[in-house]
Amino acid sequence: MAADCESKLQLVRRHIRDFPDFPKPGIVFRDICPILKDPAALTAVIDLFEEHVRKNHPQVELIVGLDARGFLFGPLLAQRLGVGFVMIRKKGKLPGTTASVAYDLEYGKAEAEIQEDAVAPGQKILLIDDLLATGGTLYAAGELLKKQQAEIMGCLVVIELNELNGSDKLKPLPVFSLVQY
Repeated sequence: MAADCESKLQLVRRHIRDFPDFPKPGIVFRDICPILKDPAALTAVIDLFEEHVRKNHPQVELIVGLDARGFLFGPLLAQRLGVGFVMIRKKGKLPGTTASVAYDLEYGKAEAEIQEDAVAPGQKILLIDDLLATGGTLYAAGELLKKQQAEIMGCLVVIELNELNGSDKLKPLPVFSLVQY
């Protein structure tokens, strides 16, 4: 089982493409597009997330994905687990009554929204996204879900950029990342 897990992680790592100096000089962009293009790599990602969740969070009731790349992995994982999927979107993208939270980005501000009736108070959820950098977006999502009185069990990401210490910003929430740089 451990060997199978390691071979899946290696497959995922091989399908992450680096783009130096994008979107600006000094930044190495970690591209997940090759994972999405390769059915075996995408299956490996979902297998690894599923194994982690079944082992560590068997009581999860909803997977909540962040706009937009959390939408790529979240529904697949939710389907495997037999639970629902909910979206957190950028401001103005969801119909109906929404709850929102403002947060800071590197070069400005943003707002994240969720439909008010998407999560019931006390519902056990996991947040999912493709990448954890500084932690600002996942932190804002957590604040939004606290407003909804959800029980946040943790965060799942494909890639974590350790040097940016994003997981520190999310404490005490546990962060599970497949690949770290």
